[in-house]
Amino acid sequence: MRLRRRPDGWERGADSQAVSRCQCACAWARPRFLTVPRRALGAAMQRADSEQPPKRPRCDGSPRTPPKTPSAAAERSPGPDLTSDHQTWGPEQVCCFLKRSGFGDPGLLERFRENEITGSLLPYLDESLLEELGISSLGERKKLLYFIQRLSQIDLDTMKVINDPIHGHIELHPLLIRIIDTPQFQRLRYIKQLGGGYYVFPGASHNRFEHSLGVGYLAGCLVRALREKQPELQISERDMLCVQIAGLCHDLGHGPFSHMFDGRFIPLARPDMKWTHEEGSVKMFEHLVNSNGLRAVMEHYGLIPEEDICFIKEQIMGPLETPVKEFSWPYKGRPKEKSFLYEIVANKRNGIDVDKWDYFARDCHHLGIHNNFDHKRFLKFARVCEVDNRKHICTREKEVGNLYDMFHTRNCLHRRAYQHKVGNIIDTMITDAFLQADPYIEITGAEGKKYHISTAIDDMEAFTKLTDNIFLEILYSTDPKLDAARKILKKIEYRNLYKYVGETQPVGQTKIKRESYECLPKEVASAKPKDVLLEAELKAEDFIVDVINMDYGMEDKNPIDHVRFYCKSDPSKAIMITKNQVSQLLPEKFAEQLIRVYCKKTDAKSLFAARQHFVQWCLVRNFTKPQDGDVVAPLITPLKKEWNCTDSAQSPARIREASRLRVRLFPDDS
Repeated sequence: MRLRRRPDGWERGADSQAVSRCQCACAWARPRFLTVPRRALGAAMQRADSEQPPKRPRCDGSPRTPPKTPSAAAERSPGPDLTSDHQTWGPEQVCCFLKRSGFGDPGLLERFRENEITGSLLPYLDESLLEELGISSLGERKKLLYFIQRLSQIDLDTMKVINDPIHGHIELHPLLIRIIDTPQFQRLRYIKQLGGGYYVFPGASHNRFEHSLGVGYLAGCLVRALREKQPELQISERDMLCVQIAGLCHDLGHGPFSHMFDGRFIPLARPDMKWTHEEGSVKMFEHLVNSNGLRAVMEHYGLIPEEDICFIKEQIMGPLETPVKEFSWPYKGRPKEKSFLYEIVANKRNGIDVDKWDYFARDCHHLGIHNNFDHKRFLKFARVCEVDNRKHICTREKEVGNLYDMFHTRNCLHRRAYQHKVGNIIDTMITDAFLQADPYIEITGAEGKKYHISTAIDDMEAFTKLTDNIFLEILYSTDPKLDAARKILKKIEYRNLYKYVGETQPVGQTKIKRESYECLPKEVASAKPKDVLLEAELKAEDFIVDVINMDYGMEDKNPIDHVRFYCKSDPSKAIMITKNQVSQLLPEKFAEQLIRVYCKKTDAKSLFAARQHFVQWCLVRNFTKPQDGDVVAPLITPLKKEWNCTDSAQSPARIREASRLRVRLFPDDS
């Protein structure tokens, strides 16, 4: 069987078909006696295939994890010039294996070459075939069969089975285990998945570590499912391994308390810098590989570091070079023929990816919230179709309603948990404490250089040491310079939190822009009502205004408009399904802005004054009336005509109108 070297690995057809082609095309060029074992070999392969017992399905119904390559254990290692996956060996590599196993007879090696015995054919050799190939001694034949069986044996010593509470027993490739067993990855054990949310939901004690394991596993499930359903995609072992690694390492760049760090702390500590945790993940992955000598290990498992490290980074962060030229293929790790591989871990096209699948299931489990999205069902219907000369992951047309449910689940999680009003204010208080402590905290980085909390992102050695533990370091410190920060953290410990004042929204298409966020506390402090007696004087520094942008993951766009579907009648043709083809009950808008105001002063007089300021501010800015506005500020809400509830179901005008319509519709009841 001939193998052709491709950029993404060895390409080969079905073994039995290859043997048949070789017999027809090459029999005239071989010594006559070699045609016998080739026929016998083809028959042996067919017999082995027919006798292969069916695979027992997983109890969770999900596809098997991509198969791992053999162990790197010293006693089995085929040598530095052979890949660990014998299925990819050509005749020359098989001969190299024979020589290392003690079978260096030139005649024997030549017969293996002439008969084109590749690594994928080795498991089908038996004693009679080896005798035909020229190994006359029974002892030698048994010895070689032993070495061949060792090649195909599953390496239980390096394969890890992890019992995950969400996905059950999952198998991870040995290379993934080598990555996990590094300080850079183990760091994720000490970073809470939901940051300050743990102070609100006592079950939310899970960390980025287990989420990363889950995403790596699901990435393998999806790419494996696509490979099994569509062999024509030519998804190689390299591709599958790289996708799993990207899933495993996509969150390496998270800082203390996860999104609090890159979403709140860094923008305030370093306002001139636009930094994301994805950028941190790419830098940390490179540091992990280099500081642990993993390039050689990656090569041992069949990867090409020069290409595959780039591919892994691109899956995490997107195109590494900006700006991206329009209509050009922006990625270097894989050609556009494999564009669908970039939609598995972090889908920039529509947001449907394995990262969401894991955190939906995992966060709901720990929060005690029901998850109504079944990712296993999506796996069953996932298929790659061509759209505008690019290959994209599509799903069946009947699944469109389930995808809307998925994004609705995301929105519900944000409303109920991720943007919880108490969880958010705890994140804000931790941010305030870190800002106070930042100049006085020193973290040692490369070459002994010292970094602060905010500058540790510039050095991955320092950033490796920065976890949620910094909270306790400040809390238990006796350094007088940290008194201000320690005071804030003690307030969290004693639950003396900043007080929630109220929530409102901009009306219509109006939105508050990010550059205006800093001015909002001053606006609230200036909105002092004239006709209400206030016994407390409040300043801008007493208020916190938290602006929350809620959406379906693509700002004001409908993500389903960027999904393509296929029908049972023609699975190769991708189609678009518009919202009005699905249901009339789906949302009209896909984004909104929530504005929450908190007060740092917690005494009753200050809180009363803060609520009057807030309601007056809403009136001046033409925001929606706070839900409790009539209760907390009864002297202010009547001043705005639109807030007088004339359109409410219980208003006198609406009751009279309903009564009039009832008389017209049911005259006999009057």
